[in-house]
Amino acid sequence: MQIIHIVPGSGGSFYCGNCLRDSKYIRGLKDAGADVIKVPMYLPLFADEHDLDDVPIFYGAISLYLKHAFPFLRKAPGWLDKILNSGPALKFAAHMAGSTNPKGLEDMTISMLLGEMGEQKKELDHLVDWIAEHCDADVIHLSNALLIGLAKRIKEKLDVIVVCTLQDENVWVDAMDENFKIKTWETMKERAHDVDAFFAVSSFFAKKMQPILDIPEEKLITHHIMIDSEDYKYINTSERPLHIGYLSRMCVSNGLGVLLDAFIILKKEEKWKDVKLILTGGSTGDDDQFNKDIRKKISVAGIQDFVEYHKDFEEDGRLEFLEKISILSVPVLEGEAFGLYLLEAMASGIPIVQPALGAFPEILEKAEGGIIYQPNNPEELCKALIDLLDDPEKLSILSKSGRVGIEENFNIHNQALETIEIYKRIIGSKN
Repeated sequence: MQIIHIVPGSGGSFYCGNCLRDSKYIRGLKDAGADVIKVPMYLPLFADEHDLDDVPIFYGAISLYLKHAFPFLRKAPGWLDKILNSGPALKFAAHMAGSTNPKGLEDMTISMLLGEMGEQKKELDHLVDWIAEHCDADVIHLSNALLIGLAKRIKEKLDVIVVCTLQDENVWVDAMDENFKIKTWETMKERAHDVDAFFAVSSFFAKKMQPILDIPEEKLITHHIMIDSEDYKYINTSERPLHIGYLSRMCVSNGLGVLLDAFIILKKEEKWKDVKLILTGGSTGDDDQFNKDIRKKISVAGIQDFVEYHKDFEEDGRLEFLEKISILSVPVLEGEAFGLYLLEAMASGIPIVQPALGAFPEILEKAEGGIIYQPNNPEELCKALIDLLDDPEKLSILSKSGRVGIEENFNIHNQALETIEIYKRIIGSKN
């Protein structure tokens, strides 16, 4: 069985949970003996991507945007696309503003969803023709539902099933102006019929997306994100420095402001004078002003010596970060569909403190490696942090149970074998 996984990249400018999810998922399938080919779109997955010479990046972010803004460029020669889609150019684009913001990209989003009827039909045919020439695919797996415009043309030209993961598409769509938002959801709902099965990363998100996309129950599967716990060094909190960590894109919506305000309240108590807040996750140009405001707030509060920015959030750097903390909190303002950083922390022996929003309660109930608080404000978060800081025994118990929970309930190797069977079942039912 050959599986083609089509993955949009972030270019490595920030901690991208979806990119990491796809990378770990692909590796898990390969370890299980599956033939998996990663096909990147827009940007490389990570800043240090090594395999781009083997598979080209399709729908290169720079040429895609320029062709949308200046239609005459759609007839530009191929050599121009090669320059715009080169590694250095795409890595530069990854750090620019707008890569995670739908404002100004609403028309392009809808056009992408229209697939063979959209402005990017030339790019779509190039992608499908490349797969037909270089691969012998049985399954095409789309990383998220904003890519389902690809499905119809893929199935017309290739004898495959098309599967799509669901994770946080609403964050992009709901940030649009109302008219665009309505049109985008309508287009996605129509195009969802071209997909053979959807994998939602949590039960919470499955329930959220089923009515929006009108997905038949038999086509919707809850498919939690999973990891290999052996990738993470377990250290019990009794052997860790008593510091608080944040691991995510450093932006407004992911709750960094809430965590900082909670930390400022915490530092007013002499008892916690040695506790530090350690931040990592990177950002995009859209987040520049927010991060300037965060640094100013740190300075005004006089806690510069107790807030550390850990710059390297990719593989080795992230593992170094995880050895520096005893508690992790990413108080996403509206919650989210999953949160891979939770698994990474618990596998390392770090208890979690999360708001009772989105899929967080579902994950922590299954992993048993943290606590939930509500409402999601600095005062309640500070109380929850103190609850753990003030109870080393509880912290240690959660440290142990979280690691066991990841090993038993979020094991990528078990999931990979189950996933291959699911693919086979879908192929069988199609035949």
